[in-house]
Amino acid sequence: MTNTKKTEEKAKNNPHTEDLETKKVAERYKIPYLELSSLSLSRKLIQSFPVDFLHRALFVPLEDNKNSVKIAIADPSDIEIIDSIESYLGKKVEVFAASKTSILEALRKSETALQVLKDATAGFVMQVVDRESGDDEEVISVEKLADQDASIIKLVNSIIFTAVQKRASDIHIESWDDGVAIKYRIDGVLREAMEAIDKKFQSPIVSRIKVMSDLDIAERRVPQDGRFRLKIKEKTIDFRVSIMPSIYGEDAVIRILDKEMITEAISELKMELLGFSDTLLKKFRKYIVQPYGMVLVTGPTGSGKTTTLYAALTEIKTPQDKIITIEDPVEYQIEGITQIPVHEKKGLTFARGLRSILRHDPDKIMVGEIRDPETAEISIQSALTGHLVFTTVHANNVFDVVGRFLHMKVDPYSFISALNCILAQRLVRVLCPHCKKPVKYDNETLLESGLDPAKYKDRTFFEAKGCAECGFTGYRGRTAIAELLELSDKIREMILERKPLSEVRKQAKDEGMIFLRAIGIEDKVMTGITGLKELNKVTFVE
Repeated sequence: MTNTKKTEEKAKNNPHTEDLETKKVAERYKIPYLELSSLSLSRKLIQSFPVDFLHRALFVPLEDNKNSVKIAIADPSDIEIIDSIESYLGKKVEVFAASKTSILEALRKSETALQVLKDATAGFVMQVVDRESGDDEEVISVEKLADQDASIIKLVNSIIFTAVQKRASDIHIESWDDGVAIKYRIDGVLREAMEAIDKKFQSPIVSRIKVMSDLDIAERRVPQDGRFRLKIKEKTIDFRVSIMPSIYGEDAVIRILDKEMITEAISELKMELLGFSDTLLKKFRKYIVQPYGMVLVTGPTGSGKTTTLYAALTEIKTPQDKIITIEDPVEYQIEGITQIPVHEKKGLTFARGLRSILRHDPDKIMVGEIRDPETAEISIQSALTGHLVFTTVHANNVFDVVGRFLHMKVDPYSFISALNCILAQRLVRVLCPHCKKPVKYDNETLLESGLDPAKYKDRTFFEAKGCAECGFTGYRGRTAIAELLELSDKIREMILERKPLSEVRKQAKDEGMIFLRAIGIEDKVMTGITGLKELNKVTFVE
């Protein structure tokens, strides 16, 4: 590896090193160094330049004067690039230096990726057409595909590229009666990515996704699942695809699994970063270091259950312990842990894999999800025979979990004996720090949110307005809220006596348990981390 490549690699892994390297180059060429994150940049000016030119030359226009243009560039030593910028503009260029990372971040914030998408979809936008002949099914022929191939490939690639740039977790391609909608799920919320696309391009788009996922393009009446992998900006990203027939044609959902980003985040992941309150964290930590038993995490799909379990495993892993996980699929890869992916088609189910794991001499086991009585039974037996078992189950709160397991016909006594604690969690969006504003609510709004006006009338809440930093959504990132049920002797007895869950809930409250919504109000809403409207969306108003 050359010295230049080594320096680049080092800089890529350490933004601080990258800043120092850029500063050195700036000093050598007597060019001022700028901290782009502290500057207010013009989106309109940036978007007036060709997107590929900005990314290829790695520069950001700062100010356009009558005779000259100020630019920030990653490599001020590249005279050839500066000359090409001057000849493109027909003006003199005033050069400033800035780090490559800050330039890419500035281009991302100014939504240049969205500009790429707009350019790619220019010929595909929906047009109203008169349908006299009825809604005949379109036939895909090789000639038709060949004719549209290049433009469709560019369109699909642009949709995927923009989604990755905008930190989307899923891409939804929805067929309507008169068009195709493209939506991104960002921070758990679906948003339209662009104008609707003409209906005639629906089949070619879905066919292109099928080709990428190695699926059958001729089969259009049954659901299909696949996956593909792409390299985007030196990062390898996995995509899981689900194709579903609907009344207007086929819909597609693409789940984005940015493993490198996730693995990097997980390697740095500490329990403190999840967003739990200090009191809850202290209690939860007590249970994850127990020698045996079951730690259950519950919540709806996409509520961060797996992330919580991985943070716990990362915290307790030692070379002295054998930790094995069985998951569907393995989303995060952690060094020092044996991870097994479920493969239903080949016969490797959770139950079968779990039986094999027990013969593999583990100390701690993570079961991705308990879906059936057999997996539940083996997990409970594992917890009773000296293993610490971490697992998740789908339920709305900690009390519903008990009912869910008893419904699976497991032995109540074994289940309650094995259980250490149950954690229920949700994810709430974090208000953008750049545009959140203090607000006061009237009595009606407070009552609708289950809050006592006498107590909260004069309290300050926060809501987001939306700005360039957060993509005009008002939110950036998500944080967790959780409730923890500790199994005291009294609560264990009540569950075994099949007492109503409302009584168990009352007992837990008497023992000091703080419920999900109360934690959300005090820890997240009143501290300005999230808004009351956001909390109302993810928790029940009591």
